[in-house]
Amino acid sequence: VQLLESGGGLVQTGGSLRLSCVDSGKTSGSGAVMGWFRQAPGKQRELVATISSGGHITYGDFVKGRFTISRINEKSTVYLQMNNLEPADTAVYFCIVNFLNEVSWGQGIQVTVSS
Repeated sequence: VQLLESGGGLVQTGGSLRLSCVDSGKTSGSGAVMGWFRQAPGKQRELVATISSGGHITYGDFVKGRFTISRINEKSTVYLQMNNLEPADTAVYFCIVNFLNEVSWGQGIQVTVSS
């Protein structure tokens, strides 16, 4: 599994970003769960959202309808559409793939929301 994340950056409060993650190992279309975690400075890593190959979705409690996760199994790609961003969303966002209970992590991508 090799995960390549893109789409992060700097945005103002209320703005939007779309994160993408491609699994170049192509395991994601075969029953793997894909998703996103994030880690803010001085805080623990937390769940943002996950999606199974069958489309079952779990969101972190803080999402409150602002983020949408999706995936294209044929492209081994997962997306995270983030709307109405807040400074509290500033963090490094990590793509994950959970395949047969083995979790792989991307290197992380910075998202910064300015007030």
